[in-house]
Amino acid sequence: MANESKKKRISKFLKLKTNAGNEQVVFSAGSSEVKCLVSGEVIAIPAGGRIKVLEDKAKIIQEFD
Repeated sequence: MANESKKKRISKFLKLKTNAGNEQVVFSAGSSEVKCLVSGEVIAIPAGGRIKVLEDKAKIIQEFD
């Protein structure tokens, strides 16, 4: 019964795979641009308290709760 009153977590960690072949973990509630550590391209931008992954530059391959 104690677990029923807990709120569900909205924020997650995301593993992204970039076009450069790099796998990178980011926080879904980030507040700054995320750049690929290999190519330096912006792969995610802040959008209303969440990040928006730029799908032409990277894709989500895994979500961690």
